[in-house]
Amino acid sequence: MRVAIVGATGAVGHELLKVLENSTLQFDELLLYASPRSAGTQLTFKGQPLTVQVTPEGAIDADVILASAGGSISKALAPRWVEGGAVVIDNSSAFRYDADVPLVVPEVNGDAALAHKGIIANPNCTTAIAVVAVAPIHREYGVKRMIVSTYQATSGAGAKGMEELLEQTRAELNGVSAQASVFAHPIPFNVIPHIDSFQDNGYTKEEMKVAWETRKIIGDDSLKISCTAVRIPTLRTHSEAITLELERPATPEAVRDLLAGAAGVEVRDNPEGKLYPMPLTASGKYDVEVGRIRESLVFDGGIDLFVAGDQLLKGAALNAVQIAEYLQQKGALKAKQRA
Repeated sequence: MRVAIVGATGAVGHELLKVLENSTLQFDELLLYASPRSAGTQLTFKGQPLTVQVTPEGAIDADVILASAGGSISKALAPRWVEGGAVVIDNSSAFRYDADVPLVVPEVNGDAALAHKGIIANPNCTTAIAVVAVAPIHREYGVKRMIVSTYQATSGAGAKGMEELLEQTRAELNGVSAQASVFAHPIPFNVIPHIDSFQDNGYTKEEMKVAWETRKIIGDDSLKISCTAVRIPTLRTHSEAITLELERPATPEAVRDLLAGAAGVEVRDNPEGKLYPMPLTASGKYDVEVGRIRESLVFDGGIDLFVAGDQLLKGAALNAVQIAEYLQQKGALKAKQRA
């Protein structure tokens, strides 16, 4: 069994290596690929050095390809990888909205992965974190409307985003005005309500991704969703304030108990003890933290909650590996015959 990572030297690629080291996925060989600029780089996996190769234009002799090299690369090359016999789990937005490509969060709709035709899409990081918390509530009480405000870390823009935060913060602390490059405005000591490009309806594409993808993953096109996405000056972990209007009224106590037993969720909800989700505690954690669970003052029987999830993990690398693990557990992932 061969696993390949395409985009191995990026922020998500590094997290994929770490997740695979502790994964239940059974494989014999790991291949690493990236752009020509990164070719020859050595990365360590389980104490052994591996050399990064240039991503080929054609097939890759692997059984599973974890792709995190951007939408243009995936759009151009993933079909060729599938023709070569690989299952592609793609972290970009290239295939998320294709009707015949499953968009999967294993805790929510793992069985959808079994219907793949070679490509399985990983959702947007913000969506993945939200649906882990919202899907159990939807199954039990039915969600009619969902209002989301996000607080997204700079790593959502990759390694360059994190570098810009650190470099600009140092500059500002030394009395030098920061110059924005990755983000639309300087990020230190600021919040920017602008992630991705603005659409004709006034929402950004990042905000619309949450609406489009949540409906597809949960399997409910009637769900009404509004999102405001905001970039904040933290390194990792996206946080989200979520308000839910429910079809059947729920109490905070019932939702707290429900989420305490939900896969991929850690309930941190003791305001008196100053216990609630935060990037400080959720960073590096596989589970999505959920807290501040309370009755909505807007929707009768509705619920407000706050979530924090490491978007490099559950929002990207971890979710991709969990999809591969799920396929293998179901007997849907096997090594090709090789000469």
